[in-house]
Amino acid sequence: MQNLDGLRSFFALSRDEQKAKVMEAIDNRVRIITAGLSGKELRALLRGDPPTEKPNPRYKVHVTSFVAHIRPKFYYKASTFFTHTFRLGYLSTLFFLIEIITGLILMVYYVPSPEQAYSSILNIESNVMFGELLRDMHRLGAELMVAFVWLHLFRTYFTGSYKGERSFTWLTGVVLLFLTVFLSFSGYLLPWDQLAYWAVTIGTSMADKAPAFGPESNLLLRGAPDIGAGGLLRFYLMHVVLLPLIGIFVLSIHYYKVAREHGISLPAIYEEGELPPEKVKEGKQRIDLIPDLMSHEIFLASLVTGLMLLYMVFFYSGAPLETHANPLKTPLDTKAPWYFWWIQGMLKLGDPTLMGVILPAVFVLLMVATPYIDRNPKRLAKNRPFGIAWGLFWVVFLLVTSYMGLPVFGIETPAATRIIQDLAPEEGVGILRAIPYDELVPGVYYTGEVDTETMPEHLAEFFTVYSERIEEQEGIYEETKNSDEPKGFIDPTGLLYISEWQADVKKVVLRIEWTDPETLEPKEYEHHYFLHTDRRREH
Repeated sequence: MQNLDGLRSFFALSRDEQKAKVMEAIDNRVRIITAGLSGKELRALLRGDPPTEKPNPRYKVHVTSFVAHIRPKFYYKASTFFTHTFRLGYLSTLFFLIEIITGLILMVYYVPSPEQAYSSILNIESNVMFGELLRDMHRLGAELMVAFVWLHLFRTYFTGSYKGERSFTWLTGVVLLFLTVFLSFSGYLLPWDQLAYWAVTIGTSMADKAPAFGPESNLLLRGAPDIGAGGLLRFYLMHVVLLPLIGIFVLSIHYYKVAREHGISLPAIYEEGELPPEKVKEGKQRIDLIPDLMSHEIFLASLVTGLMLLYMVFFYSGAPLETHANPLKTPLDTKAPWYFWWIQGMLKLGDPTLMGVILPAVFVLLMVATPYIDRNPKRLAKNRPFGIAWGLFWVVFLLVTSYMGLPVFGIETPAATRIIQDLAPEEGVGILRAIPYDELVPGVYYTGEVDTETMPEHLAEFFTVYSERIEEQEGIYEETKNSDEPKGFIDPTGLLYISEWQADVKKVVLRIEWTDPETLEPKEYEHHYFLHTDRRREH
């Protein structure tokens, strides 16, 4: 009855009054949806016009909106300069959000058991709508998140933004860095392929070297002496429950400190007052979050997401998926994830407990204690030469030890094995698998006897590199044959044999024959490959 009475009273009004009533109702609904902004104010926001009401309704959003109230109403102009922060903190959070969204969708289709994990990934890539895209974005986002959190920490250090009231914020940032690393590492095992299985095996074996509780730590991570169903389930739960929840909790503290207590640091030149007063005053002008910074953040998020999609479409070879995990076969060139290469490099320098556990732990403690060790209140680089030099030392140290962690450093692989592994790795693509299926013309090809001009383009490219690598070993022998330890090959020959194995499958044999320069005995090494016509994801 009340509704009928309302309708009667509405139609009893004049047309102008009816229009005013409708606009008022729409405006009230818009204010509810936008946490206090009228339709007119919303249009002004989108056009970049000043507020249409007093007091500023855009500030009311921070009071009434659950999402907006956690953001400060304004930032100082100088703290928003792109060249000061490079938006590294914002982008790190963006990648974390991408990981949560894509991870929740992938989790629906994933089964965390050794029997079904690998087939789950195949199902996601083959049968789930946009499944391959989601997995690629999840993997790429994880790599970018680790890299950007590291860069954010370095930016904070080199701009001196960890001093004074920001000391505890630095501590939460260090915790977030290592949570990010372990979050990515815990997801490494989930595909249950050779790359995942052996990378995590190497990573967890580092824990085994910890003094006093090493074996217990290793057993706790793996769930058994070797990684199996218990280990996969542990890593899955860490990846989707434990570490994300801890990460959200610590990120909330980190963000609260930045947004509510001390704000983003101004460039050091503004805080230390080495600029004219009018320049300092200009740098401390207030820039409203709505609409100035929010529109910039939306644009940046759209740009970065778009660039990720373009990169995945045109350049990214896809999230790696190698052959099914095989605990009985360790592939050549096995290595930990790239963010653990520095520890793997240190392990090559000496005692594994000292180099793989104690010194990395000291490094972490030094990072945590940085604000309390560095008592110099200055932030400008010229006023803290030791601090800058100390930071550069650790950057170089991480880069050098990461390079040392690669399989090519400090590990002697027989030359023939090395040649074939480089051209056609056991796990990965390599230039042999990059040859189009139609160009794998059946036949027997010997180095030094085949005219590559008669071969298809990609096959000729492979055979040329294959021949050059073998000739290099012959050259090494010529250079060292008069030494006490001659190296290389004497009279080497390389064979490439291609045959039709079965429908849509070709067998490729690589064989190297040579005379050993030390024993003068004939030797050979060969490897067999079975290449399918549809092997785009064969890596």
